[in-house]
Amino acid sequence: MSMISATGGFEWPALMRLGIRGLGLKPAEFWALTPAELLLMLGAGSGTAPMGRARLEELARAFPDEHAGEGGLKGQDKGQHHG
Repeated sequence: MSMISATGGFEWPALMRLGIRGLGLKPAEFWALTPAELLLMLGAGSGTAPMGRARLEELARAFPDEHAGEGGLKGQDKGQHHG
């Protein structure tokens, strides 16, 4: 089901059905959303999903910080300034 008409406008009846019936929004909640927020809630969009905790932990295991536990970042000079 397309949410955008052939003329580039929104298919409001279809969006209302999806928002109110599909997402369980109250009419006031539906109309308080911006079109972008509604489309995001409906899972529309061309962006990729953000990284989840599991992927972050996998990357942290694969690429551990060399100075983990020392409170610093790799290559950081621990507050000493060179000038």
